[in-house]
Amino acid sequence: MFFRLLSDVQWRTVRPRWRSKSSSQHTTTSVADPQPISLPAQAQVVICGGGIIGTSVAYHLSKLGWKDIVLLEQGRLAAGSTRFCAGIVSTVRHLSIELKMADYSNKLYQQLEQETGIKTGYVKTGSISLAQTQDRLISLKRIASRLSVMGIPCQIMAPKQVAHLHPLINIHDLVGAMYVPDDAVVSSADVSLALASAASRKGVQIHERTSISHVMVQKGCVTGVETDRGPIECQYFVNCAGQWAYELGLSNEEPVSIPLHACEHFYLLTRPLKKPLESNTPTIADPDGRIYIRSWQGGILSGGFEKNPKPIFTEGRNQLEIQNLHEDWDHFEPLLSSLLRRMPGLEALEIMQLVNCPESFTPDMRCIMGESPTVQGYFVLAGMNSAGVSFGGGAGKYLAEWLVNGRPAENVWPLDLKRFGALQSSRTFLRHRVMEVMPLIYDLKVPRWDFQTGRQLRTSPLYDRLDAQGARWMEKHGFERPKYFVPPGKDLLALDQSKTFYKPDWFDIVGSEVKCCKEAVCVIDMSSFTKFEISSTGDQALEVLQYLFSNDLDVPVGHIVHTGMLNETGGYENDCSIARLNKRSFFMISPTDQQVHCWAWLKKHMPNDSNLLLEDVTWKYTALNLIGPRAVDVLSELSYAPMTPEHFPSLFCKEMSVGYANGIRVMSMTHTGEPGFMLYIPIEYALHVYNELMSVGQKYGIRNTGYYALRSLRIEKFFAFWGQDLDTFTTPLECGREFRVKLDKGMDFIGRDALMQQKQDGVCKRFTMFILEDHDTDLDLWPWWGEPIYRNGRYVGKTTSSAYSYTLERHVCLGFVQNFDEETGEALVVTPDFINRGEYEIDIAGQRFQAKAKLYPFSSLFTQRRRKDEMELSGYHGK
Repeated sequence: MFFRLLSDVQWRTVRPRWRSKSSSQHTTTSVADPQPISLPAQAQVVICGGGIIGTSVAYHLSKLGWKDIVLLEQGRLAAGSTRFCAGIVSTVRHLSIELKMADYSNKLYQQLEQETGIKTGYVKTGSISLAQTQDRLISLKRIASRLSVMGIPCQIMAPKQVAHLHPLINIHDLVGAMYVPDDAVVSSADVSLALASAASRKGVQIHERTSISHVMVQKGCVTGVETDRGPIECQYFVNCAGQWAYELGLSNEEPVSIPLHACEHFYLLTRPLKKPLESNTPTIADPDGRIYIRSWQGGILSGGFEKNPKPIFTEGRNQLEIQNLHEDWDHFEPLLSSLLRRMPGLEALEIMQLVNCPESFTPDMRCIMGESPTVQGYFVLAGMNSAGVSFGGGAGKYLAEWLVNGRPAENVWPLDLKRFGALQSSRTFLRHRVMEVMPLIYDLKVPRWDFQTGRQLRTSPLYDRLDAQGARWMEKHGFERPKYFVPPGKDLLALDQSKTFYKPDWFDIVGSEVKCCKEAVCVIDMSSFTKFEISSTGDQALEVLQYLFSNDLDVPVGHIVHTGMLNETGGYENDCSIARLNKRSFFMISPTDQQVHCWAWLKKHMPNDSNLLLEDVTWKYTALNLIGPRAVDVLSELSYAPMTPEHFPSLFCKEMSVGYANGIRVMSMTHTGEPGFMLYIPIEYALHVYNELMSVGQKYGIRNTGYYALRSLRIEKFFAFWGQDLDTFTTPLECGREFRVKLDKGMDFIGRDALMQQKQDGVCKRFTMFILEDHDTDLDLWPWWGEPIYRNGRYVGKTTSSAYSYTLERHVCLGFVQNFDEETGEALVVTPDFINRGEYEIDIAGQRFQAKAKLYPFSSLFTQRRRKDEMELSGYHGK
């Protein structure tokens, strides 16, 4: 079939340019200056990039009332990736924030033509996502349950129903599909022009054929841009340069790391069918076949994400305007074969063109947005992973809100530039990672899968020792962390390759590790945790930390405080533990992925005081978590010091010797709810201390343990962690952490006013534990996170994390319950009584399971000092 199709390809001697076929770009509307005129000397905001992303940011900034905006495009508007975009607007997304962005984009594009008078090619086609396997169908059902609670119509259907909606589709190898009737197609270039036109009418200046050489920075803040037509002073700069964003970021006087890399992306265009396809024919996503299909001018447009992508432009800057790259039929052949299997009737259809255009991808398949951690006023929105048209409207809205209001209206941490460090910007790393990322767009994503490329980038000194003992690794912020340890005799390869939505193969292994933590003693390498030291010559360190954190840090030397670093609305920017080393020095421990974000927040809010020193000491210390009732025996034997609660109370930090090594910071806390200690070991002593622990611990049953056991322990103890349960929109009052807030500590702190107001008004969401009651661990689908929560049959929230509790022998889910007025949609106060009186269900891929809700009564629980010590000892602040 492949050769027959190729033999029918008839190329025109003179082919019209793609832009004139795909859109009316530059033929009906011009929003930029018809002739070059001088640039303004200054502006409030300069946006680089005139594609759908840059014009969306300009449009939304103007909507929010900002007028002094200049948008610069090095070529012509919409002449980059936007020009070649397939134009499919799809809300079928796994990530909640991406789903919301796509839904907003769809609604924006639907009314844009009426608002601007520019035709955008918007057609509501609906989309059909096909499943060739039961696992794929489960994945679609999980997405469907999330779409439904957001009010987006969707339907899981049988193969025969697919044939009714799209008669050309071969359904013989399908087990089911998902239909989303409101998904659409647009002409992406025309959408971009419409956004630019609307922004221009509100005062945004748009200049084509203007290149930015670098962004000017003074004292860590944006001051302007240097262009080939002169400088522009500005307060904010927004990098929406797409393919060029990486290079532009590095060209600054103070470089900004924007980790993305381009790959070639292929799709073909055909001539119209004998019976031309209607423009509203549903788009098809066949992820198991790695292709997508949409109608195009009576024919079809079809592309995909091959298993062997071709990265490009690794060596440096690419074209001024993106042109159609070289055709590569041999490379496209697997996708073409997949298309012909799915639509056999196309075999004799004439192909008009094979389009090959560059598309940028990021290291984790999520786009990049937000303010640079190193340069204030430098914002980024780029790396759309071939979903620019779906995300463009929503992403532009959120970034505009970020500039105008200081924060977007939704939690965008999964997309925040600060989730990456500079270590993820190596050209070699990016080249290798995007070769894995691009195929993953259509690969089946089961829970807790791990990237295979770019690994062993950051490792503990114990990595080789642990690896030799059967450690299986996960990666967080570039750091290798043990998931669990495979006992001798297990099939390592089979265990690594097991992927399922059901009970995983590591179930019994993790169970034995949990049991050891509860009955004997375990050691977990937690070196990846972010570690800062804050010190001063006077009282400045204490004064600054008292302002930045909600708990009272004016405690005796050696004491540890669990506390939140809040924003102005009382939400968590960070959740951490701080030990007071001496009167003027503090040791701060935060989640692994907080290294860049937390540093940027501290630097932004700390005074430029020469007497104040902030140092990142993450690399200086290996952290070992010694968990279990026999941990005290192991440490006592190694230190010749009494470690009992009488001599070493909970939440206490003491510098001591362990084995031959001096200067070990030992803390009586474990992050799990179990008794034990954290050891922060100067890195040169790490191997010695570990060997001594394992040697002495043999008689007490010591064993290595991984993060999966840690997760199970902390979830059954009802502890939240930042980045999944806690975010910038969650306050301590909403998650039962009032005891970590000292409103009366004698000085103001960031977020105090918001918490005072919330305490008076009541909370509108409440962190709740759910224990599944009618769930069969062996046979039923597992909850992982993001499952809808129903109270008395009504949607009230979603789970944020879950784990199997080996103690309760049940699955435990954590999540937030909200209450809304059914008529007005107004958020209502959620009381403990509201939680306790409800009947709850958790929706797992469309199947609901009964769950018992549990709220720990914190106010009464902590009246007894002993219980308070135990709970604070086990406080968990990191993932």
